[in-house]
Amino acid sequence: MMSKRIGIDLGTANTLVYLAGEGVVLNEPTVVAVTAEDNRVVAVGKEAKEMLGRTPGNIVAMRPLKDGVIADYTITEAMLSYFIDKACGRSRFFKPEVMVCIPSGVTQVERRAVLDATMAAGAKVAYLIDEPLAAAIGARIPIAQAAGHMVVDIGGGSTECAVISLGGVVVHSSVRVGGNKVDEAIANYTKKKFNLFIGERTAEEIKIEIGNALIEDKEEAEKKKMEIRGRDSVTGLPRTIELTETQINEAISSVLMDIFQAVKGVLEQAPPELASDIIDKGVVMSGGTSLLKNLDKFMTKNTGVPCHVAEDALLCVVRGTGVALENIELYKRSISRK
Repeated sequence: MMSKRIGIDLGTANTLVYLAGEGVVLNEPTVVAVTAEDNRVVAVGKEAKEMLGRTPGNIVAMRPLKDGVIADYTITEAMLSYFIDKACGRSRFFKPEVMVCIPSGVTQVERRAVLDATMAAGAKVAYLIDEPLAAAIGARIPIAQAAGHMVVDIGGGSTECAVISLGGVVVHSSVRVGGNKVDEAIANYTKKKFNLFIGERTAEEIKIEIGNALIEDKEEAEKKKMEIRGRDSVTGLPRTIELTETQINEAISSVLMDIFQAVKGVLEQAPPELASDIIDKGVVMSGGTSLLKNLDKFMTKNTGVPCHVAEDALLCVVRGTGVALENIELYKRSISRK
């Protein structure tokens, strides 16, 4: 086997790369900085993320994926090429086999765009696998059994919910709501309530630091505070305010309800036999946004079904993609290729 095999979790917020035989070799933000005149790539990943909201007029830092699908084809191709080069080394005699994971609700056109971009980035063969299936494999769920397992993968751009049985997806739902919408909700809240403009990086820091999906102790939540700096929308001058955990909970509650509605929709459509399996085994949550404080408790409270976060939630999808690539014969029913 001379050519390398690479699994890529092409996420809206982060892109992770799995190299067969080695494991996860790359975890970088899905951000690309390009020149404004000729769209030449200046920086990719961590370096480009540092530039978000801080670039001069001749450079644009952008996320080429929006809501889990490709928004800018050329830049996505350049980014994929960069990640493949970084994982395999630049001097490749044999082109690698690449498997990319995509949301289950995407259209045929969007699927084709990912396949084409992967081939153009230097792959010998391109495979696609659905995100919930990859998440289930990565969370070490025995998906081949004749039993229902439910996976909720909450990423930056989309939330994927699926009931899996006998190695395939029985019912699925995909909503284009995720971590980025949580950040947006926080930014909108500070703008409406305090007339303060904050950037997306600041909003993300607030979410990680004092974001809470379910307030259990109101007094404790009031004590948890964070200083926020931004620009006053009235005076236009820099200003500092303090936010509490309770306020952030209020800011993000509508987005969390959207995620819950997607989960509820899948539970409502699940066949009765599989629904009883899910009550026994619970719902497995994966993806970076599932690490939001108390999100599992929020889901358990609203659905009445025990929910728990998978171990290494951020790596579940990419690890599952890698496992599927290494055992392609086992999963070939669930994979499309080019």
